[in-house]
Amino acid sequence: MSLRIINIKQAVIATAIAASTLFTTQIQAHGGLALADDMCILTIGPYRMHFTGYQPLTQEEEFCEDIPEIGKTVIALDYIQEELRPLTTEVRIIRDTGSEANLDEITVFHLPPKVYPSASIAIDHTFPEKGKFVGLVTVTGGPQEYVSRFPFSVGEGRPTPKAMIIVPVLLVVAGAAAFLMTRKKKSGGAAA
Repeated sequence: MSLRIINIKQAVIATAIAASTLFTTQIQAHGGLALADDMCILTIGPYRMHFTGYQPLTQEEEFCEDIPEIGKTVIALDYIQEELRPLTTEVRIIRDTGSEANLDEITVFHLPPKVYPSASIAIDHTFPEKGKFVGLVTVTGGPQEYVSRFPFSVGEGRPTPKAMIIVPVLLVVAGAAAFLMTRKKKSGGAAA
């Protein structure tokens, strides 16, 4: 009996260790926006900015990519490199229509080109409806113009992390396997 409990415990521990690999930090690209070391980093040519978004009225947590709900949204872009301070930065949010031919028509938010010596850009916008959008951050004034494009959605809620689905399934499979193994051993021992 104690051997069966040990085998079940070993199966559960092995499954838990295997499942824990799903929780390791990953780099997930989303256009010019990526999650690295628990920080959202926006890449614009050779430059990088720290991206932080939150919805003060509906969400307690910060977000990195997709905006979970419609409504008031605050985004902060903080320069990582000092070289960005004297350069001009423009920020635009457009509806994702598949074409940027009529930029003014599809723009829902625009911060005109400006130098931000404080190294921080604040965006305060209310999204009235769900949809697909593209963020455009343009940096000029250096050797050339750099544009970062990152698609995102608004109002689709937070996706369920894959680990939240996979871990319970793995635990059930491990438990079933352990149960079947102990049952097989019991029936094999009874026949002998």
